[in-house]
Amino acid sequence: MIGLVARLVALPVNGPIGGAVWTARQIAKSVEQERNSPAAIRAALRDAEARLLDGTLSEEDYDKIEDDLLERLEGTAG
Repeated sequence: MIGLVARLVALPVNGPIGGAVWTARQIAKSVEQERNSPAAIRAALRDAEARLLDGTLSEEDYDKIEDDLLERLEGTAG
C-alpha cells in the first residue's frame, strides 16, 4: 500500500520523465532499425566503393568499412 501511495505522490514528476524516457527509447530503436536496414547498408557499401574509386578512401579503410557493413547485413538476415 505504501508503494502505491509513493507512486501516486511521485506521478507528477515521474509521469513526464517516464514518457520522455519511453519516447527516447522508441526513437533510438527506430534509428537502430533504420541504420541496420539492408537498403541502408547497401547504400553505405555503394558510397564506400565510390569513395574508394575516386581516391578519397584508402583500400585499408574501405576493407574495414566493408567488413563492418557486411557483418551488419548478415546480422539482419538471421
